[in-house]
Amino acid sequence: MVTQFEWLYSEIVKDHFMNPRNVLQEDEKFEADGEGLTGNIKCGDEMLFLIKVDKEKNIISDCRWKTYGCASAIASTSALSEMVIGMSLDDAYRISPRDVEKRLGSLPEHKIHCSVLGDKALRAAIDDYYRKNGMTNKITKKEAHIICECMNVTDQEIENAVLEGARSYYELQEMTKLGTVCGKCKEKATELLKKYIDEHFGGDIKIITNLPEN
Repeated sequence: MVTQFEWLYSEIVKDHFMNPRNVLQEDEKFEADGEGLTGNIKCGDEMLFLIKVDKEKNIISDCRWKTYGCASAIASTSALSEMVIGMSLDDAYRISPRDVEKRLGSLPEHKIHCSVLGDKALRAAIDDYYRKNGMTNKITKKEAHIICECMNVTDQEIENAVLEGARSYYELQEMTKLGTVCGKCKEKATELLKKYIDEHFGGDIKIITNLPEN
């Protein structure tokens, strides 16, 4: 018996998944000026992003990418690759998962974190270009601050957890082990959880701060 398959994504996502743009072909010789490789441990995805740079105009003139990932990761990176061609390096560096999601129309909530693979790999590629061309002063480096002293968990680890799918304080604990000793960091960790969700995904996602009942 054949059951009808229900597509849960928008038509734009479907188009980019079925017809991905700027994918690196196996036999293609793409001479990249910058290469970025990143992976998402939660999903098991991995993303490679390659860029060519017009040095006179300081823009991305072309790009290619390749991934082992789900439909959301593929569609998101396909859309991202179209967005960045012709864009300045500074503007491309600031692209967020929220920008990519808007380009796609929408993504299922439990798949939004997959859209971070492309932009993280893109920033890594731009950083690689900066390093190769003696422009390390352009590389953005964030100073980490410890939020949970008992488990030595930083604000960067909380941000990464949000990018990888954390949407509740309980999920933060599961992914980082913060607050599992004295619990004094809960208020600050929850504030950062809300901040990073709003910063990367628009703050439209409901945040759960209580632990689930047994």
